[in-house]
Amino acid sequence: MIQVPVYNQKAEKIGEIELKDELFGVEKRPDLFYTCVVMHLANGRQGTHSTKRRGEVNRSGRKVWPQKGTGHARQGDRKATHWVGGGRPFGPKPRDYSYKIPKKMRRLAIRSVLSTKLKENSLYILDKIELSQPKTKELINILNNFGLKEAKVLIGIPQKDETLKRAAMNLENVKTMVASCLNVYDLLKYDYLVLTVDAIPVIEEAFLK
Repeated sequence: MIQVPVYNQKAEKIGEIELKDELFGVEKRPDLFYTCVVMHLANGRQGTHSTKRRGEVNRSGRKVWPQKGTGHARQGDRKATHWVGGGRPFGPKPRDYSYKIPKKMRRLAIRSVLSTKLKENSLYILDKIELSQPKTKELINILNNFGLKEAKVLIGIPQKDETLKRAAMNLENVKTMVASCLNVYDLLKYDYLVLTVDAIPVIEEAFLK
Protein backbone atom coordinates (compact mmCIF):
# COMPACT_ATOMS: atom_id res chain seq x y z
CA MET A 1 0.00 0.00 0.00
CA ILE A 2 1.13 3.53 -0.78
CA GLN A 3 0.49 6.37 1.65
CA VAL A 4 -0.65 9.55 -0.11
CA PRO A 5 -1.66 12.83 1.54
CA VAL A 6 -5.26 14.04 1.36
CA TYR A 7 -5.97 17.76 1.08
CA ASN A 8 -8.98 19.97 1.55
CA GLN A 9 -10.01 22.65 -0.92
CA LYS A 10 -7.64 25.13 0.74
CA ALA A 11 -4.66 22.85 -0.05
CA GLU A 12 -4.26 21.99 3.63
CA LYS A 13 -3.21 18.45 4.44
CA ILE A 14 -5.93 16.82 6.53
CA GLY A 15 -4.85 13.18 6.48
CA GLU A 16 -3.61 10.32 4.36
CA ILE A 17 -5.10 7.60 2.20
CA GLU A 18 -3.74 4.17 1.32
CA LEU A 19 -3.59 3.43 -2.39
CA LYS A 20 -3.16 -0.08 -3.74
CA ASP A 21 0.17 -0.98 -5.34
CA GLU A 22 -1.69 -2.84 -8.10
CA LEU A 23 -3.28 0.46 -9.13
CA PHE A 24 -0.74 3.16 -8.31
CA GLY A 25 2.51 1.20 -8.17
CA VAL A 26 2.74 -0.11 -11.73
CA GLU A 27 5.77 0.39 -13.98
CA LYS A 28 5.63 2.91 -16.80
CA ARG A 29 4.52 1.41 -20.13
CA PRO A 30 5.06 3.87 -23.01
CA ASP A 31 4.25 1.11 -25.49
CA LEU A 32 0.74 0.75 -24.08
CA PHE A 33 0.36 4.53 -23.90
CA TYR A 34 1.07 4.74 -27.62
CA THR A 35 -1.33 1.91 -28.47
CA CYS A 36 -4.18 3.44 -26.46
CA VAL A 37 -3.67 6.98 -27.76
CA VAL A 38 -3.64 5.82 -31.39
CA MET A 39 -6.85 3.86 -30.76
CA HIS A 40 -8.49 6.85 -29.07
CA LEU A 41 -7.65 9.17 -31.97
CA ALA A 42 -8.75 6.61 -34.55
CA ASN A 43 -12.08 6.12 -32.79
CA GLY A 44 -12.65 9.87 -32.91
CA ARG A 45 -12.32 10.09 -36.68
CA GLN A 46 -15.51 10.79 -38.62
CA GLY A 47 -14.44 8.83 -41.66
CA THR A 48 -16.82 10.77 -43.91
CA HIS A 49 -14.19 11.69 -46.52
CA SER A 50 -15.22 10.78 -50.06
CA THR A 51 -14.02 11.32 -53.62
CA LYS A 52 -15.74 10.55 -56.92
CA ARG A 53 -14.32 7.79 -59.02
CA ARG A 54 -14.57 7.42 -62.78
CA GLY A 55 -18.06 6.00 -62.71
CA GLU A 56 -19.39 8.72 -60.39
CA VAL A 57 -18.30 12.02 -61.98
CA ASN A 58 -20.91 13.94 -63.96
CA ARG A 59 -19.25 14.16 -67.36
CA SER A 60 -20.08 13.04 -70.87
CA GLY A 61 -19.30 9.48 -71.85
CA ARG A 62 -18.70 10.53 -75.45
CA LYS A 63 -15.34 9.66 -76.95
CA VAL A 64 -13.13 12.77 -77.00
CA TRP A 65 -12.01 12.37 -80.62
CA PRO A 66 -11.91 9.58 -83.21
CA GLN A 67 -9.61 6.68 -82.54
CA LYS A 68 -7.56 7.32 -85.70
CA GLY A 69 -6.59 10.13 -88.00
CA THR A 70 -6.25 13.08 -85.61
CA GLY A 71 -2.59 12.71 -84.70
CA HIS A 72 -3.51 12.73 -81.02
CA ALA A 73 -2.99 9.88 -78.65
CA ARG A 74 -6.08 7.70 -78.45
CA GLN A 75 -8.50 8.71 -75.71
CA GLY A 76 -11.77 7.51 -74.29
CA ASP A 77 -14.16 9.86 -72.48
CA ARG A 78 -13.36 12.77 -70.18
CA LYS A 79 -14.23 10.76 -67.08
CA ALA A 80 -10.78 9.21 -67.28
CA THR A 81 -8.59 9.96 -64.28
CA HIS A 82 -5.93 11.92 -66.19
CA TRP A 83 -8.40 14.54 -67.42
CA VAL A 84 -9.13 17.68 -65.39
CA GLY A 85 -12.50 17.06 -63.77
CA GLY A 86 -12.21 13.32 -64.28
CA GLY A 87 -12.58 10.68 -61.61
CA ARG A 88 -9.97 10.29 -58.91
CA PRO A 89 -8.18 6.95 -58.86
CA PHE A 90 -7.89 5.16 -55.52
CA GLY A 91 -9.34 8.15 -53.65
CA PRO A 92 -10.67 7.89 -50.09
CA LYS A 93 -14.16 6.57 -49.46
CA PRO A 94 -16.24 6.71 -46.26
CA ARG A 95 -15.04 4.14 -43.76
CA ASP A 96 -15.13 3.33 -40.06
CA TYR A 97 -11.73 3.76 -38.43
CA SER A 98 -12.79 2.62 -34.96
CA TYR A 99 -11.39 -0.49 -33.34
CA LYS A 100 -10.83 -1.91 -29.88
CA ILE A 101 -7.88 -3.27 -27.97
CA PRO A 102 -8.20 -5.95 -25.27
CA LYS A 103 -9.67 -4.70 -22.00
CA LYS A 104 -6.72 -6.06 -20.03
CA MET A 105 -4.32 -3.95 -22.09
CA ARG A 106 -6.44 -0.83 -21.69
CA ARG A 107 -6.81 -1.26 -17.94
CA LEU A 108 -3.10 -1.95 -17.50
CA ALA A 109 -2.29 1.19 -19.49
CA ILE A 110 -4.57 3.28 -17.26
CA ARG A 111 -3.02 1.82 -14.11
CA SER A 112 0.40 2.63 -15.53
CA VAL A 113 -0.57 6.25 -16.26
CA LEU A 114 -2.04 6.67 -12.77
CA SER A 115 1.17 5.29 -11.27
CA THR A 116 3.24 7.65 -13.40
CA LYS A 117 1.17 10.63 -12.27
CA LEU A 118 1.78 9.67 -8.65
CA LYS A 119 5.53 9.16 -9.12
CA GLU A 120 5.87 12.51 -10.91
CA ASN A 121 3.94 14.34 -8.14
CA SER A 122 1.20 15.21 -10.61
CA LEU A 123 -1.62 13.65 -8.58
CA TYR A 124 -3.62 15.43 -5.89
CA ILE A 125 -6.28 13.78 -3.76
CA LEU A 126 -8.93 15.97 -2.15
CA ASP A 127 -11.44 15.01 0.49
CA LYS A 128 -14.15 16.61 -1.65
CA ILE A 129 -14.79 19.28 -4.25
CA GLU A 130 -17.89 21.27 -3.39
CA LEU A 131 -18.99 24.50 -5.00
CA SER A 132 -21.79 26.62 -3.57
CA GLN A 133 -22.86 27.50 -7.12
CA PRO A 134 -21.64 26.78 -10.65
CA LYS A 135 -19.20 29.68 -10.71
CA THR A 136 -15.89 29.44 -12.52
CA LYS A 137 -14.34 31.80 -9.99
CA GLU A 138 -14.86 29.31 -7.15
CA LEU A 139 -13.10 26.55 -9.08
CA ILE A 140 -10.25 28.89 -10.02
CA ASN A 141 -9.75 29.70 -6.34
CA ILE A 142 -9.43 26.00 -5.51
CA LEU A 143 -6.93 25.42 -8.31
CA ASN A 144 -5.01 28.54 -7.32
CA ASN A 145 -4.60 27.15 -3.80
CA PHE A 146 -2.65 24.26 -5.32
CA GLY A 147 -0.73 26.45 -7.76
CA LEU A 148 -2.61 24.95 -10.70
CA LYS A 149 -4.36 28.04 -12.05
CA GLU A 150 -2.42 28.01 -15.33
CA ALA A 151 -1.89 24.23 -15.53
CA LYS A 152 -3.81 21.67 -17.55
CA VAL A 153 -5.90 19.82 -14.97
CA LEU A 154 -8.11 16.73 -15.22
CA ILE A 155 -10.57 16.34 -12.35
CA GLY A 156 -11.84 12.84 -11.60
CA ILE A 157 -15.08 12.59 -9.62
CA PRO A 158 -17.13 9.55 -8.50
CA GLN A 159 -20.29 10.59 -10.34
CA LYS A 160 -21.69 13.35 -12.52
CA ASP A 161 -21.68 16.77 -10.90
CA GLU A 162 -23.41 19.40 -13.04
CA THR A 163 -22.35 22.24 -10.75
CA LEU A 164 -18.67 21.36 -11.08
CA LYS A 165 -19.01 20.62 -14.79
CA ARG A 166 -20.57 24.01 -15.52
CA ALA A 167 -17.93 25.78 -13.44
CA ALA A 168 -15.17 24.12 -15.49
CA MET A 169 -16.75 24.75 -18.90
CA ASN A 170 -15.22 28.23 -19.19
CA LEU A 171 -11.73 26.98 -18.36
CA GLU A 172 -9.90 25.82 -21.47
CA ASN A 173 -7.29 23.83 -19.53
CA VAL A 174 -9.65 22.11 -17.08
CA LYS A 175 -11.81 19.06 -17.69
CA THR A 176 -14.05 17.08 -15.35
CA MET A 177 -14.66 13.39 -15.85
CA VAL A 178 -16.36 10.55 -14.01
CA ALA A 179 -13.58 8.38 -12.58
CA SER A 180 -14.83 5.19 -14.23
CA CYS A 181 -14.51 6.88 -17.64
CA LEU A 182 -10.84 7.87 -17.33
CA ASN A 183 -8.81 7.11 -20.43
CA VAL A 184 -5.13 7.13 -21.34
CA TYR A 185 -5.46 9.97 -23.85
CA ASP A 186 -6.89 12.49 -21.37
CA LEU A 187 -4.64 11.34 -18.54
CA LEU A 188 -1.61 12.06 -20.72
CA LYS A 189 -3.03 15.23 -22.25
CA TYR A 190 -3.52 16.94 -18.89
CA ASP A 191 -0.47 17.66 -16.74
CA TYR A 192 -2.18 17.16 -13.39
CA LEU A 193 -4.83 14.78 -12.11
CA VAL A 194 -7.08 15.77 -9.21
CA LEU A 195 -9.17 13.04 -7.60
CA THR A 196 -11.59 13.05 -4.71
CA VAL A 197 -11.38 10.39 -2.02
CA ASP A 198 -14.73 8.98 -3.14
CA ALA A 199 -13.38 8.54 -6.68
CA ILE A 200 -10.69 6.07 -5.59
CA PRO A 201 -13.08 3.10 -5.01
CA VAL A 202 -14.71 3.85 -8.37
CA ILE A 203 -11.31 3.66 -10.09
CA GLU A 204 -10.47 0.43 -8.28
CA GLU A 205 -13.77 -1.11 -9.36
CA ALA A 206 -13.29 -0.05 -12.97
CA PHE A 207 -9.61 -0.79 -13.57
CA LEU A 208 -8.51 -3.50 -11.13
CA LYS A 209 -10.43 -6.36 -12.73
